[in-house]
Amino acid sequence: MTSKTKLISVIVPFFNESENLEWHHKKMVNYLKMLPVNYEFVYINDGSSDGSLEIIKKIAKNDSTVQYISFSRNFGKEAATTAGLAKAKGDAAVIIDADGQHPIELVGTFIEEWKNGYATVIGVRTEDGESSLMKKIGSHAFYFILRLLGSDNSSQHGLTDFRLIDRKIINEYNRLSEHNRITRNLLDWLGFSRKLVPFEAAERHAGTASYSLKKLTKLAIDGVVKHSTRPLKFIGIIGLIISTITAILGVFIIVEQYILGDPMNLYITGSAQLAIFLSFMVGIVLFCQGLLALYIENVYYETQNRPLYVIEDQS
Repeated sequence: MTSKTKLISVIVPFFNESENLEWHHKKMVNYLKMLPVNYEFVYINDGSSDGSLEIIKKIAKNDSTVQYISFSRNFGKEAATTAGLAKAKGDAAVIIDADGQHPIELVGTFIEEWKNGYATVIGVRTEDGESSLMKKIGSHAFYFILRLLGSDNSSQHGLTDFRLIDRKIINEYNRLSEHNRITRNLLDWLGFSRKLVPFEAAERHAGTASYSLKKLTKLAIDGVVKHSTRPLKFIGIIGLIISTITAILGVFIIVEQYILGDPMNLYITGSAQLAIFLSFMVGIVLFCQGLLALYIENVYYETQNRPLYVIEDQS
């Protein structure tokens, strides 16, 4: 197939973006029609309450390349992106936000890298002028924790949902069965060749971001919990360390105070000995929880019901 016959699906999840949709769609069309590809738009209304759906219906009526999905309520961006990928018909899909922060001009670079053989091309945010200091600190802390947990490529700071993914990745993603999902983590889990493209996020064209601190915190927690089981194992390691140290200390006290008659004149009181014993027992409990975590980990991976393997190519 030549690039002229390639179809690119543009996935646009949105929630209360009535001030941006028409402006953003016109900007995307003006840019995409200059590229040597065909394109379609898949808009997903995530339960908007500000008239966004009516605007998309109007756009779809005047543009045959536009399809839309409308949720009965707000299910979240991850569910919206999943619905868009399930509906996309393209040889590749580009996921982009509707607020104008993702530069549409980068899509041409995405397509070129895709034509060069990369199955996924990911936008890496280098700057975000709208983010507060607290949000930036929280973002860096989140990715630091992921790297500390030994996570994979999705732990790199700045990775975004703004990306192009090949049809074979879309097909594999549509097979995944998780309900409480982090899209970018799952796309990275699937593997395949990838290219990172840095960009500076622009300011929103209009309106305010719909992601509250509560939603961002939940997303961060889900990202850690669904990304790694190492926190469970970490509890067991802490318990083993506590038990080992307190056991050595307990043996030392017995020998020094009761067998040798306290030659070092430490005068360890009964309260101190009780505290050491309780610390030893706490360590044992934590160690047992860590052991239990190994079984929980097995259940965790089995209930995710992901495919056992992913085929990138075959004869």
